[in-house]
Amino acid sequence: MVQLLAENGLLTRAELARRIGVSRAAVSMTVTRLIGDGLVVESTEAAARDQSVLGVPLTLNPLAGGAVGVDFAHQSLRVVIADLAHKVLAEDSRELALDHDAREAMDLAAALVGELLGRSGLQPSGVLGVGVGVPGAVDHRSGRPTPSSISPSWVGLDVAGEFSERVGMPVLVDNNANLGALAEVVWGAARDFTDVIYVKVGPGVGGGIVLGGQLWRGATGMSGELGHMTVDETGPMCRCGNRGCLEVYVGLWAQLGALRPVLGGRLDQAELLALAQGGDRRCRRVLADVGTTLGKALANVCNIINPEAIVLGGEFAPAFDLVSGPVREAINTFALHLAATSVEVVPSQLGERAEALGGVALVFHEGVGLATPADRAVRAAAK
Repeated sequence: MVQLLAENGLLTRAELARRIGVSRAAVSMTVTRLIGDGLVVESTEAAARDQSVLGVPLTLNPLAGGAVGVDFAHQSLRVVIADLAHKVLAEDSRELALDHDAREAMDLAAALVGELLGRSGLQPSGVLGVGVGVPGAVDHRSGRPTPSSISPSWVGLDVAGEFSERVGMPVLVDNNANLGALAEVVWGAARDFTDVIYVKVGPGVGGGIVLGGQLWRGATGMSGELGHMTVDETGPMCRCGNRGCLEVYVGLWAQLGALRPVLGGRLDQAELLALAQGGDRRCRRVLADVGTTLGKALANVCNIINPEAIVLGGEFAPAFDLVSGPVREAINTFALHLAATSVEVVPSQLGERAEALGGVALVFHEGVGLATPADRAVRAAAK
């Protein structure tokens, strides 16, 4: 029960009974005990906001603790601190060099965590854990970034151990696309879905997969590596060592590379988007081509996984209006009819905040520090 409230933020007694599979009476008894222990509170404010909800929503007591989310992106760092009621207490970001040193980035992040804890009013002793997203695939067995990472300085590092030493708190580590997927399910565009593909397009191309409302990492944590789907085995060399990966056709460097011969100069992503949104036909064509190529790849994913929704996020999200049409058309053309017609293509609602918020959600979903005797009793009753 505590775990469900941690993952979802707000649930009524009836919703808890349905999800756990026990009677409302059993839930009510446990809720009464948890309220008495100060771990759960009734949210009369939420009930007043949404009068269509039957029953008073419950939430974990915000004063009982919180979690920290940290996202190490390719060129930026973002830290978010939230309480157990899923309210963001403080957040901030810093710029990083594209080829930043991982340990220096962790030093900067640890200092920012300390600064934000001071702003938030949350004591370090009340932090249940820190969820960290890193820019590349993570071997879930060891928690270390793999050689496919786009940022070489992260490869092989014991990120959880090293960052835990810096902040003095338990640390969980995952690929930041996985965290983006989790955040969109908890807070964002995928709240009404349980089977979701999150696509993060930037310098690299990553994906996060949520099935049945839970992250699906695969055997070793390598699921969702959409950028390394082979589009053309005779195509350009990819950083992973293969040829013709999706990333070399739709990643940011491919977009900019296609435009430099006609626009010249040191074009960057912001300029590309500004020109496209201003009507520049060359930039709009490049984004349309990217959308078509990405859509073909996602059509294969739809045939295999049959998701309810595809969330387009990362640096790509601001271009949603320009790429979603070609993505949708390609899915309709190349996916099986029922798989294509049953999937929605939606923009990220969280934008550049998604991965850091996903770090918070990771702590809550992994249940760090949340097990209680009352919670275990209800789970035992459900068996």
